[in-house]
Formats: sequence, C-alpha cells, structure tokens
Amino acid sequence: MKVGVFLEDFSPEVGGGYTIQQDVFQALLELIDETSHSFVLFCRQPEFLKTQRIEAVAFPGSFGKRLFARAERGFNSLLENRKRQTRLEQLCKETSVDFMWFVGAEAVQIDLPYMAIVWDLQHRLQPWFPEVSANGTWRQRENFYGEFLRRAAVVIAGTDAGRAEIDRFYQITSDRIKILPHPTPAFTLNVPETNIETLLNKYNLKRNYLFYPAQFWAHKNHVNLLRAAAILKEEHQLEFQLVLAGSDKGNLEHVRSFAAQMKPSLDVAFLGFVPLEDLVALYRGAFALTYVTFFGPENLPPLEAFALGCPVIASDVPGALEQLGDAALLIDPRKPSELVKAVRTLHDDKRLRSEMIAKGRTRAERWTAKDFVRGVFNALDEFEPVRTCWKNGL
Repeated sequence: MKVGVFLEDFSPEVGGGYTIQQDVFQALLELIDETSHSFVLFCRQPEFLKTQRIEAVAFPGSFGKRLFARAERGFNSLLENRKRQTRLEQLCKETSVDFMWFVGAEAVQIDLPYMAIVWDLQHRLQPWFPEVSANGTWRQRENFYGEFLRRAAVVIAGTDAGRAEIDRFYQITSDRIKILPHPTPAFTLNVPETNIETLLNKYNLKRNYLFYPAQFWAHKNHVNLLRAAAILKEEHQLEFQLVLAGSDKGNLEHVRSFAAQMKPSLDVAFLGFVPLEDLVALYRGAFALTYVTFFGPENLPPLEAFALGCPVIASDVPGALEQLGDAALLIDPRKPSELVKAVRTLHDDKRLRSEMIAKGRTRAERWTAKDFVRGVFNALDEFEPVRTCWKNGL
C-alpha cells in the first residue's frame, strides 16, 4: 500500500507528543527497507525533515487550521456532498495514498482507511479537569473521538487498560485495536555520561532533589507533590528540593502561589522548558522521579527515568502497572502520605533504590521506537488485502 504518514507540529515544547513522533518517524526511516509499503509524509514544514526515502507534502499544521479542517469535513458531511473533499483528502488523491497513518493523537477526519492512536480518554474518565473540559474542549474531544475512532481501520492503544477504555466508551471491536506500548525515548538510550556539577551550578540546584518534568496542567498534580514535600520536611526531617521542569499550560501561577504559602516553606526550583541535554542530566542527578499525574494509561517520563538510572515513584493510575511493572513504586496521586512513604522507603533502603534503578534500566530496553514501527508494519500488512478491494478516490 501507499501509506500517508500524518505528523503534528514538530515542536519540542509539545512534550511527549513531540518525542514519540520524532522517534517513530526516525525509526520508520531506518526500517523502511523491511516493508513493501511506500510512504508519503504530510506535515506543516516537510522541508525540515531531510530525507530522500519518503515523499513529503506540506499540510497546515497550526491548531487553528486543524480545527478549520475538521469543521470543513463536518460541513461537507452535513451537505451530503460526497464529491467535495477536504484539502487533506485532495492531497491524498493527488499522491495516490491508499491508507493514512496518524502518528500522533491530533488528526483530521478523512474518507480513507486510517490508523489512529489513543494516548488518553481522560475527558471521559476525569472531565472535571479544565484542560479536558473548559471552553468547549470536552465537547470538541467527544465529537471528534466519537466519529474518528469508530471509523478507524486500526486503533493503537498502549495497554490493555487503554484498550478497555476505547471499547467501553466507543464500542470499537477488539480485533481493530492493536497494543503497541509507548517506546522508550531514543534520547535516553546509550547517551554519554553528563557532568552533574555543571547542571547543579547552572540552575542553582542542590543534590538529591526530587524531579518532576511535567507541563503545568492541573492534572499534573503539582499541588499534592508540594504537600508531600512539606510533610517530609516537617514530620520526617527530610528536606528535598523540588525541581519542576515544564512549560506553563495555564496552571503555573496557581502552583507558584501555593508553594509560596506553604508552611513550612519549601525549596522549589521552577526551571521552565529545558533543553534535552539538561533534561538528561536532571534525571541523572535526581534522588527520584516523582511522577504524580492523575492521567494515564501511559506516560513517557517514567520510561525516560528508567533509561537514565533514576528511581521512579509514579501514580498508580489504570495502565501504570502494565507499563512500569515492578520497576517503579506506585502511589495514589490523591494521597501525599503515600508519596511520603515511597520517598522514605527509597531514602532508608539504599539496596532497594539500587534494585529499582537496575529494574528500570532493564524495562527501558524492552520496547523501542523500532519495535513500535515494526508493530505498525504488521498492522498494515494485515489490512492490505482488504484495501486492494477498491481503487483510490472512492
């Protein structure tokens, strides 16, 4: 088949979405000789993706233009004018694309067989968080997923928990859902040693800090991390600096204000968005990753920490045990006391901390972007006999 590869905006500030897309696309380039399928890349700025192996087509990538494309698709359907196509459908016809692979969670409705990926359906599970509900976001997400997932030829989920959520909310038959876990980010694998002292001096950090790389959304739960740090200091005489890295998504001011009012006072470093080389060093210099998000079923930072030798304390959300196994200490993100207990355990039991680091490294190596792409190749192979039953443009 000739497969379209749809990428969202390539920007590091996107966070995990950027990392997954970058790694998967690079793995596709490296493995392209392993498949008989050919590929056409659709993204906003294809000229920046230097490759002779894949045809590239420019497609609007800004959030506003994606919304317009969705609205255009819905308007055409409303008019029942099947001869009128969206811009993406026109481009697919011009390039003879048989099948579309949406690498990220953002996508455009299209009258063509396609593969979708679901990173989370938290607007259904936890609709009270403003980032999945406010200003029409809940309705937009629900309207989109309601049609988009039900029409997909293949839906990728990372865990059985994720598969169950897709089935529960959108009644997708299980044979159309493929389990392909989040790959361990390539930037964390086989990287040279870093100078921790240089990092500490650059950001004025103390040793043995607790690290939390997460954009400032409400669901990232920074407030309960602050509460746990206060309990450690006041009740257990363990003072850890909190190092928070990530872009502001609307909740930074609230977190800063909460931290400023904490009694006892806390040592909190707000680093903002940090470059990749600093992120690597931040993991390696940390006492532990404290990933206390309310959202799942998968998250990338624990995999990054595993690969870089940083012990992981993570939220016990549905899917976490599947993804992280016994390589992480899992806690209830609603209960600062459980986070306190986990930090105390790692502090008091150095042997356990070393064992967690070793288990994490092993788990990080078990599933990479190449494994993910080979899983996509298998799904394409399975669907190809079906797609040969009609010509392009119908």
